[in-house]
Amino acid sequence: MASVVEFAVTDGVARIGLNRPHRLNAVVPELVDELVAALVRARSEGVRAAVLAGNGRAFCAGHDLKAEPPVLDARASRERLERIQDVTREIRRAPFPVIAAVHGYALGAGCEFALGCDLVVAAEGAQFGFPEVGVGLSVTGGISRLLTTAVGALKAKELVLVGERFGAAEAARLGLVARLVPDGEHERAARELAAGLAAKPPYALALAKRTIDLGVDGTVEEALAREVADAQLTEHAGEAERAQEEWRGR
Repeated sequence: MASVVEFAVTDGVARIGLNRPHRLNAVVPELVDELVAALVRARSEGVRAAVLAGNGRAFCAGHDLKAEPPVLDARASRERLERIQDVTREIRRAPFPVIAAVHGYALGAGCEFALGCDLVVAAEGAQFGFPEVGVGLSVTGGISRLLTTAVGALKAKELVLVGERFGAAEAARLGLVARLVPDGEHERAARELAAGLAAKPPYALALAKRTIDLGVDGTVEEALAREVADAQLTEHAGEAERAQEEWRGR
């Protein structure tokens, strides 16, 4: 049986592809497990950047409402929800940038997967949205924090409570999309962006990502202290690299 998440590495950049195109890559437990495993694998193999994309006509249309719902007790239900949140956890743990290449639908859990990434590249025709409340569900994936930080509490409430879809241009206006590209160009543009990032010093990239993530989570004073510590690390790393270059040149 074909894997529901594909994994391939080229020139230090991983492509992680959601592979349920017949269901617009809608989320089922197997997809979550394989997506988490792919992110863990990318970290263990030392990739320099990763692109998360969807095969077929959409990035991810959210939870598969046609799938047979599991019969779970409270503990198992909690474990299932926390497993979905592991996608966000693994993206944040990764020392490399994870870029979402979005086309078609990015709805519900799919929107959460995309916005949990470090950067989003979206095709002009892409559609985002949080329909969970309308079908009696709740957002997961850290969106209550990540979305609110990005767009503010009032706009986050509108997007989640009203649940209307919004286009890629509006997502870019709100600061949720880093690059807006013509339809069909989303993966190429995401790959180019990933390759450019992969060429940067990995320690500096990892520290910058961590500093911003932790800055969102912590206080200003914690951010100031962390920035000084990271600046010292990068300065010393630069000195070490220069010393190595001088030694090679002898």
